[in-house]
Amino acid sequence: MAVTLKDVAERAGVSRSAVSRAYTEGASVSPKTRKKIEKAAADLGYSPNALASSLTTGRTKMIGLVSNNFHNPIFLEVFDLFTRGLQDRGLRPLLVNLTDETDPENSVRMLRQYSVDGVIVASSTLPASFAEAFRAAGVPVVHSFGRHAVSPKVNVIGINNISAGRLAAKTLVARGYKRVGFLGGPRSATSTQDREKGFVTELATASDVAVTTSAATAYSFDAGRAEMQRLLAEGAPAEAYFCGDDVLSIGALSAIEDAGLRVPEDIGIIGLNDMEMASWENINLTTIHNPLKDIIAKSIELVAAIVDDTTMTPKAHLFDCSVIERGTLRPLP
Repeated sequence: MAVTLKDVAERAGVSRSAVSRAYTEGASVSPKTRKKIEKAAADLGYSPNALASSLTTGRTKMIGLVSNNFHNPIFLEVFDLFTRGLQDRGLRPLLVNLTDETDPENSVRMLRQYSVDGVIVASSTLPASFAEAFRAAGVPVVHSFGRHAVSPKVNVIGINNISAGRLAAKTLVARGYKRVGFLGGPRSATSTQDREKGFVTELATASDVAVTTSAATAYSFDAGRAEMQRLLAEGAPAEAYFCGDDVLSIGALSAIEDAGLRVPEDIGIIGLNDMEMASWENINLTTIHNPLKDIIAKSIELVAAIVDDTTMTPKAHLFDCSVIERGTLRPLP
């Protein structure tokens, strides 16, 4: 039979309320009593019931972690960092798949049923309205990888995707490319829109560089491969492409190789994210580093802070990105 709070109290020679206080954050219990309770619990193999504790504290310590693109391998890294980071703070992640979800109110209702203390929306493709719906419902929320805004309605943590697009453009111009292309994710994604905007805007100042843009149907290997196959079939592809995501880049590399062309000799590729797979020897992708660890650590810190103080003013928290040189672009002259 499971060891109960009553068993621990009898073993320690204290009241059940004393045991309860010992396992309630912020509750008062003397060091001497706490030591007796901890020894009794260890002797009996007792672990406090988290759900029962939530009835006393009003906190479940559950954080809803929601996203909508489980086809992109980068999210294996993202979810690993999020779940470990939350658990290290004594919080419990509740992973929710919002693929194909279009109504934020459905998501709010579902997560309120689980009595989560807060929510992290981890997506660069979900619109701002998803995170804002949680705040409107009184649920503490942060939007990781969300769209930058000067005065956001919720805390947004990530990179400035317009700046990332500019950085990609400067990188290609510096290597002497004269015909360049942007191959983005779905047009509806704000990350695609902003990366393309930065890329095209920066290249508007280079009168001798021709620019084309296109979009894949999703941030996925298959979508990146299919879009590059289409571009190659049309003839006269660009000399180099900024693919708005590493997994799109890897799909594009596959299509280029199948067409009998070489990278970077025939076509150059630069991605974005610096996912672990990008560094594999057989891929060796030149890419723009997205500081996932820093963004995720800040997201966890913020959601925990908002749970404790719901009056905090939302802000945009930006992190710098940088180019990681590997082998899919021609070298600098």
